[in-house]
Amino acid sequence: MADSVRPATVRDPYEYRNEDVAVPPRRLADILRRIGPGMILAASIVGSGELIATTTLGAQVGYVALWVIVLSCIIKPVVQAEMGRYTIATAETGLSAYDHLPGPRWKVNWVIWCWAIMVMMTQFQIGAMYGGVSQVMNQLVPQVPVNAWVMLFFVLTLILLLGGGYERIERLAMLKVGLFTMLTFLCALLLMRMPHYFSWERLAEGFTFRIPGAGLATAVAVFGMTGVGATELFMYPYWCVEKGYARSAGLRDGSPEWRSRARGWIRVMHVDIAASMLIYTVATVAFYLLGAGILNGMGLVPAAQDMITVLSKIYTETLGGWSLWLFYVGAIATLYGTIFAASAAHARMYADMCRMMGAFRAGDYAARVRYRNRFVWVLTVVPVLLFLFFQSPVKMVVAGGVSQSLMLPVIAAGALFLRHRRLPGEIAPSRTTTVFLWLSAIVITCLMVYYAVLNLQ
Repeated sequence: MADSVRPATVRDPYEYRNEDVAVPPRRLADILRRIGPGMILAASIVGSGELIATTTLGAQVGYVALWVIVLSCIIKPVVQAEMGRYTIATAETGLSAYDHLPGPRWKVNWVIWCWAIMVMMTQFQIGAMYGGVSQVMNQLVPQVPVNAWVMLFFVLTLILLLGGGYERIERLAMLKVGLFTMLTFLCALLLMRMPHYFSWERLAEGFTFRIPGAGLATAVAVFGMTGVGATELFMYPYWCVEKGYARSAGLRDGSPEWRSRARGWIRVMHVDIAASMLIYTVATVAFYLLGAGILNGMGLVPAAQDMITVLSKIYTETLGGWSLWLFYVGAIATLYGTIFAASAAHARMYADMCRMMGAFRAGDYAARVRYRNRFVWVLTVVPVLLFLFFQSPVKMVVAGGVSQSLMLPVIAAGALFLRHRRLPGEIAPSRTTTVFLWLSAIVITCLMVYYAVLNLQ
């Protein structure tokens, strides 16, 4: 908690210094040692969207929506990479970048205000995760009621986040990502040896590109949350700054040396994105297959009070009854890890929004930490109150996911604007990458428009 007590003594990760400029690593082994922002994102991604919403979608519709899951995981990293490229090239944070978009503004532009509203809506998801992890603890220690566990996790979150720096968040994120992903992947492999729950013909149905009518709302929510969701797309540039990618490239001076460094750190960023995409895609597909195979096959759909009991079947039906405690440990790590990573990022971004609105000057890191810690309180209190009021984790996750989905077309369009109007030409992406960026934006927008039209009919 050093930076909450003496923030002036801590180096400002958003300040660029000549001594921070570094030559990017070239060998893959050295590059892998510099990844990290993507792991924090993966910790945020592999949470309620995967454990609750993705598994629930599989339980509702079976294998038919598998294509939604895969598409969500592989198409949005193109937008993520473009936002990271822009941050490394311009030294601007994610919100600062989108503040350049045309349109109405009051201190900051309309996109920033939409982002702020979206994050408030995603507090339903965070509240659902407080509820989920507390239900798990109640299964382990039934003498302590769920709401009491919620308050205990509330206090723990405040202790961990107030003054928490990048390194602490990265270490906890990597621990969390590795713990549950491998176990769930193992369960998915075992599922393939259970013909009453799995067949290759049923799996092939998942790529017939049909929209599941009964589970449409959940499918759209899952598309918004799985893979890199709208909130994570805004988060990623901040973690690139705090990890040091942008500072190591240095401020743009137009020299060949800067261009070489910037392209080198962008290459490191691409490896970071690819590594995290592999992890969360494996985890997400595994969760979906388990929901589609086991829960749908058993006729079970997670609901408010029995969510954890139902979800635990994905472990106990594949590994055996002895694995229930493994599911509990994994669920705690998954859900609480997402609470931790998402709240840490959002507090930083709200503080940055306050800077953009003139609450403090850019170089005042002590003020940035004060604002960040105030938002830690807000972003911890609000989701806890939401869960205590609604007490329905599945519905809360879907509500937050839909808000993210509706924001995705704005983010995709903004990435195109930044690519063609603001990005320095000397580090522009290749023509092929630009084509994929346009394709990603078009697919995201078409899916969201389709969802909006169906709901207006």
